Amino acid sequence: MRFIAPLLLALPAVAHALAPTLGSPDGQLQVDVSVNDRQQLVYTVQRAGQPVLLASRLGLVLAQGDFANGLTLVATSAVKPHRERYTLAAGKRHQVDVRANEQQFTVANAAGQRMVLTLRAANDGLALRYAVPGPGRKQFVDELTSFAFPADARAWLQPMSVAKTGWKRTNPSYEEHYQTDIPVGTPAPSQAGWVFPALFRTGSNWVALTEAGMDGRFHASRLSHDSAGGTYRIGLPEPSEVFTGGHRLAEVGGPLTTPWRVLAIGPLKTVMESTLGTDLAAPAVIDPKQIKPGPASWSWALLKDEGTVFDVQKRFIDYAADMRWPYTLVDADWDRKIGDAQMKALAAHAQARGVGLLAWYNSSGAWNDTPYTPKSALLTKTDRAREFARMKAIGVKGLKIDFFGGDGASMQAYYVDLLKETAAAGLLLNFHGATLPRGWSRTYPQLLTTEAVKGFEFATFTQADQDRVARHAAMLPFARNLFDPMDFTPVVFHDIPNIQRATRNGFELAESVIFLSGIQHYAETPEGMATVPPYVKTFMRELPRRWDDVRFLDGEPARYVVLARRAGKEWFIAGLNADDTPREVTLDLGWLGTREGQLITDGAGPREFTEGRLAGPAATLTLAPHGGFVARFR
Repeated sequence: MRFIAPLLLALPAVAHALAPTLGSPDGQLQVDVSVNDRQQLVYTVQRAGQPVLLASRLGLVLAQGDFANGLTLVATSAVKPHRERYTLAAGKRHQVDVRANEQQFTVANAAGQRMVLTLRAANDGLALRYAVPGPGRKQFVDELTSFAFPADARAWLQPMSVAKTGWKRTNPSYEEHYQTDIPVGTPAPSQAGWVFPALFRTGSNWVALTEAGMDGRFHASRLSHDSAGGTYRIGLPEPSEVFTGGHRLAEVGGPLTTPWRVLAIGPLKTVMESTLGTDLAAPAVIDPKQIKPGPASWSWALLKDEGTVFDVQKRFIDYAADMRWPYTLVDADWDRKIGDAQMKALAAHAQARGVGLLAWYNSSGAWNDTPYTPKSALLTKTDRAREFARMKAIGVKGLKIDFFGGDGASMQAYYVDLLKETAAAGLLLNFHGATLPRGWSRTYPQLLTTEAVKGFEFATFTQADQDRVARHAAMLPFARNLFDPMDFTPVVFHDIPNIQRATRNGFELAESVIFLSGIQHYAETPEGMATVPPYVKTFMRELPRRWDDVRFLDGEPARYVVLARRAGKEWFIAGLNADDTPREVTLDLGWLGTREGQLITDGAGPREFTEGRLAGPAATLTLAPHGGFVARFR
């Protein structure tokens, strides 16, 4: 029988503390875990003495046992420091130092079965997960984890699309517009709920919710549709979000461990500079130093299917070589329109020009109706071994795999099989039409990017999406691109066929720095790039391929953002303004010392640039409507 949890609003105020408050290393974050009078596990979170989460439920229900009710404390561990250092092939930081405090609580249910709750408190937030030890089959039924926000909190959320809707039944692919600055408790547009990461503001603190530690045995989650009273619960994938014939929810033999529930918490600067989404992922299975990130030329963004022919792809390889970009992507239907022999010739030409060739694949079998090929070629381990060997023989360096089927456990297992096997085969990877990667880029460094966003392509399909692209782009650094690489495919300086572009050139150029992607597939064509001043082309040629550090300088979700990124000793600052009116920003640049930077920003017209200088200790810039800037400090 399925256990139905009582509403959090019905929780009694009386609770019995299990242990002294767990604090972050800097003492700012405090987490209290309690058992209430209904023998339910609850927790509260404060930062700097201000409430972040009110009493919120914890617990699991398995077919083999209820770990949400009738609980008693069995053991509480001592608080232990967690220290870790890891490398990202591509991300907001190259080297990441992790410092946190960790504590475990073991509870037993009425049947004597045990569950371990692990809490980890860091200066930039909190993470928690459950483990049910012991032998035997364990089948997930429900999760009670919730996040109860004060009534005056606000939310910035992307709706989850309903499975098997959209073009050729390809949803969900995390490709919706965000609802911004809405009251907490606003119900989702459908029963499908809200996607991760989810962003909230409560008082002076911000909270970004996501999950990490996905190993292919658990389904991916989201926030449920109903958040009455400002209490959000973990939601589940829909029944159809499965690999053909596969299961939806987690089923394991032996111990069951859930993914981490991750809460980045603090001032907006703290959240924007947080690495919790990768801190909680498993260590890398291959050496990140083996991986070569960098930009790619890509014809499909503006030329669409008609551009996937030999002569056009050869021209885009030459374009990549001229721009000193390490990759060119050949998109869908290359097997029918180019073929293996000519792909091998393209790969050889690319190699001679110092460019690596990337090839598109359709992930799907029967779970959607997409016609593009190669299709149904990766469904079994034998299939994948054959195709990966074939690609290596042709000279292809990596794959873009598209059109996945949702977030069920069997579909997650399919993703992880692809991740493990491309790592072993030495192929780079890009997931499209896909789920949020949830920290996979740390565990599998060859996963250099993932779509999971309403990317630039939508702004080439309809004028309505183009007209919304500025605010959408200004939202993404605060949520979708906060922890995970994002294949938005940015930057167009010239024309979009049959569309009136809504952003200025400065806005487009700023995206090249603000958006994080291990492979940045630039949408602009050779002809469009030829229209920009030489100093813009030089900037695009010399952009670093990985970043060492990040600073959040200013911004407001869906309105504007200014970020600084460091590569070696150089700093790059970029800002964009999504408003319909000019925006003045004053930047504290004292941390750059006496350095003076090259400034590129919008000219008089929407397709023009102007070049100048930028220096501290403070600088004031006026950003044009839908405009932006970049600055380079050597």
